[in-house]
Amino acid sequence: MKKLEIKEYNTPLKKLKGLMFKKDFNYAVRLRSNGIHTFFMKKPIDVILTDKNKNIIKIYRNVLPNKIILPKKGVYYTYELPINTIKNIKEKNKLDI
Repeated sequence: MKKLEIKEYNTPLKKLKGLMFKKDFNYAVRLRSNGIHTFFMKKPIDVILTDKNKNIIKIYRNVLPNKIILPKKGVYYTYELPINTIKNIKEKNKLDI
């Protein structure tokens, strides 16, 4: 996976808005959250859920708009990424972006 700029969305407003209404973006968003929704998203995204140490717990590829990823046990961070940026990443590895 290519290195991406990571934008930290840590205020309530930024976390609420996330990537809603974005047509294109070339960065990753990190949220302190263990679940997300993709309501009002313009395009599908890839999602990685990690623990505090960036160990990957779950990967979701091509998450369509208007979907919900329910909270998962042990998840500390959620990364929202442009679609097709995590082709070769596997669960149980350390996230390196």
